[in-house]
Amino acid sequence: MGFFDTLKRGLERSCEALNEVFYFGGEVDEDFWEDLEDRLVMGDMGGEVAMRVTDDLRDLAARKNLTRADQLKGALAERLAAEFCAARRDPFEDTPSCVLFVGINGAGKTTTVGKLAGRAVSEGKKVVIGGADTFRAAAIEQLQVWGERAGVDVITRERGADPASVCYDVVDEAERRGCDLTLIDTAGRLHTSADLMRELAKVVNVTRKRCSAPVAVVLVVDATTGQNGLNQAREFNDALDLDGLIVTKLDGTAKGGIALAISSQLSLPIYRIGVGESIDDLQSFDALEFCRALVGEGM
Repeated sequence: MGFFDTLKRGLERSCEALNEVFYFGGEVDEDFWEDLEDRLVMGDMGGEVAMRVTDDLRDLAARKNLTRADQLKGALAERLAAEFCAARRDPFEDTPSCVLFVGINGAGKTTTVGKLAGRAVSEGKKVVIGGADTFRAAAIEQLQVWGERAGVDVITRERGADPASVCYDVVDEAERRGCDLTLIDTAGRLHTSADLMRELAKVVNVTRKRCSAPVAVVLVVDATTGQNGLNQAREFNDALDLDGLIVTKLDGTAKGGIALAISSQLSLPIYRIGVGESIDDLQSFDALEFCRALVGEGM
């Protein structure tokens, strides 16, 4: 199965929700524009984005005399893609690099670290995993399982150890070994807890100061949380000055537009998206391909 086919399969629920506007009626009239804007909002893209995109498409349809809904699919995909923030660098490809994974419990941080480690090793990169989640029961064991699968060493300390100190040691060891990629899993943090966020900010600051390679702080967001995911991202960004995002579980929601809302509103690039359970379902993000799959282009 090719990249675009995998993406279409993973975004099937979101695509179905948006595509109804193209299935019915067929004519580009006022009802069509109202329905399109409503569906963009219901897909969690946000009211401002929905209005901008709909107004621009309306102008395009008038200029080019487009009178059928199906004539607008490609233009809709291109216009939505333009809302995403583009990445200046990919921390998983532009190595050496150190990546800190942050987010709330259950977003998929540990699984994402494991999948990315496996992918990097298969590409010939020298990788080390750091386990800075020293609080959650079985967190270190879970990470070690992923490390064994990927053939990557996991560096951590005993449960209850200071996570900032763990990160310092991980970077030390990674640089001693000459690693291309250092992936550090942090403990899940509730974005509503000021104390926990301050503690995580310390982890980030220590890592940024110690590491000689570029450090990327990446928020892992569960797409099924919808608008709450946007609130999480805003709080984490305010506290940590995020570099980018990984959006997981897009196959489990009909509101895949939340990825666009977060990227657009916070000016954060999306590095990877998760559209299924397998390693191959964690894909590099391409805004246009994502939006083509989202609107059902080619269906």
